[in-house]
Amino acid sequence: MLFALICTDRPGALDLRMATRPAHLAFLETYQAKLVHAGALTDIDGRPCGSLLVIDVADRAEAEGFAASDPYAKADLFESAVIRPFRAAFKDGEKLG
Repeated sequence: MLFALICTDRPGALDLRMATRPAHLAFLETYQAKLVHAGALTDIDGRPCGSLLVIDVADRAEAEGFAASDPYAKADLFESAVIRPFRAAFKDGEKLG
């Protein structure tokens, strides 16, 4: 089942994000097979200010566990984190089902 994780950084937390980024990327590598999309949300100047991930996991409990285990979450980087079921309509320019 697909879930979107939409996370917004706390104001003024860019230094914390950058310091935690290597651990965050190493964490994502351990879940590589479950990642559909993953990347940073940016502000108008291109600076990271949040995260957007689409993950393929068994259920909401697994999505919540994934989100809580992320080094960014453990470092208290996020002002908010939303987990929503996700249904793709297009992938790689192709309409699905």
